[in-house]
Amino acid sequence: MAKTFLQVQKQIEELQREAEQLRKKEADGVLSRIKEAIAVYGFTAADLGVGKGAGRVAAAKKAEKKTKKVKKQTPDAATPKFRDDQGNVWSGRGPRPAWFKAALEAGKSADELLVK
Repeated sequence: MAKTFLQVQKQIEELQREAEQLRKKEADGVLSRIKEAIAVYGFTAADLGVGKGAGRVAAAKKAEKKTKKVKKQTPDAATPKFRDDQGNVWSGRGPRPAWFKAALEAGKSADELLVK
């Protein structure tokens, strides 16, 4: 017996629900692996190509053009404050990265890691 249009539509809906459940399950696993890698390697938002307000940059530029006000220049919040011998850097904001913690445990002081 051939399937009707409505039967096929119902089957499509069921498959779409199943696909969405599988996508969510897989996404949860990917996210947990990403978080683990960030914690282990001390990645920052800048390392990952994302950052504070990354999605709002275009909107802010449009708003700035509309108002045409001159804003004061502020120092970049991501300017490195700490650096180690391997080239790892940290702005001093947010959680301490793994390389920074390891350097402190190895006997270095925060002052020794300051960028000069």
